[in-house]
Amino acid sequence: MEGDFIKINEWLTPLSWIYGAVVRLRNAMFEIGMLKTRTFSIPVISVGNITVGGTGKTPHVEYLSMLLRKEFKVAILSRGYKRKTKGYLVASENSTVSNIGDEPFQMKRKFPDVTVAVDKKRCHGIDMLLSEEATKDTDVILLDDAFQHRYICPGINILLVDYHRLIIYDKLLPAGRLREPLSGKNRADIVIVTKCPSNLKPMEYRVITKAMNLFPYQQLYFTALAYDALQPVFGTNRESVCLDNISDENILLLTGIASPKQMIVDLKPKTNSLRPLSFSDHHEYTKKDIEKICAEYEQMASPKRIVTTEKDAVRLQSVEGLPDNIKENIYALPVKIAFMLEQEEKFNEKIIGYVRKNSRNSILAKRKDDRKSQNGDNTGDRPRTISFGNFRSRGD
Repeated sequence: MEGDFIKINEWLTPLSWIYGAVVRLRNAMFEIGMLKTRTFSIPVISVGNITVGGTGKTPHVEYLSMLLRKEFKVAILSRGYKRKTKGYLVASENSTVSNIGDEPFQMKRKFPDVTVAVDKKRCHGIDMLLSEEATKDTDVILLDDAFQHRYICPGINILLVDYHRLIIYDKLLPAGRLREPLSGKNRADIVIVTKCPSNLKPMEYRVITKAMNLFPYQQLYFTALAYDALQPVFGTNRESVCLDNISDENILLLTGIASPKQMIVDLKPKTNSLRPLSFSDHHEYTKKDIEKICAEYEQMASPKRIVTTEKDAVRLQSVEGLPDNIKENIYALPVKIAFMLEQEEKFNEKIIGYVRKNSRNSILAKRKDDRKSQNGDNTGDRPRTISFGNFRSRGD
């Protein structure tokens, strides 16, 4: 059921009160203008959450990239969590996981035609993207994990909520996993409940919709995880493996992500047996970890295989000490998102419509029309540039 992965440490609640007071003060400083928020001359879409841990940000950013890159020049700006470098960097074919982080590395490898950049200071990162010769013609910027980065005011703010950790049942850190009070969801233009079971019942949709208590200007969507065929992590001479063909295999599911629960639920019925081996999010594998993986694998009966996430795969490729028999049996499971309730077309139209309306070419065309109207006899209504976020103040 929804929210079934929430654990509250009630004894830490007093500390949550203190933490909450600090976060509320920070948010209030932005609201009254003591801390400044910037807007930019091109469409900016932010994807993030208000909880600690994975809500599926990477597959949702990848979905937006696939949706927009056919028509627009897309740039993804990420913090580059746990990278060994500092400052602003643009990913290239020579980039490594240690240089830019595992998730940016994964996205650049998937979408070589998309600009992927990392910078902890997101405003500086956008300034660099719009000023450097190679990237200044960018049409739209996707901000990865930036819901709390309030120094930027995106045109569309997308909040992701894990079905198994619904924010309405959670508490602030450190008692719970919320980074900020529940009222923070009010900044979102779009809320997506992620990692939903594929067999979610209509009644559950209605219960969650009512419990989320969103404003009229906010749109609510539901997505589930979808999977492609397993891909070999090491070597290119082996073929992909359809998930329908592992029903008689014993699977060691190796994950270093924040929330593997739904993946475990989805894969278990497709195998003879599934043994999860979970590490912390963005885990850097050590020699001791390799020994543990090997030991777990050796204990399993044949036929057997190691399945891991795409994010873990890019980290494992740089790990030394993996035996050949382990390498040849490690497969990555590509993850996508699938919209539920036939909501995909509505979502796509909203995103594409926003980018088209607020692109620099569109703005220049509108300004040209404005000048024509001002110089002509027709003094009627003239087009204006707006963003999706402008509807917030009107509440429609």
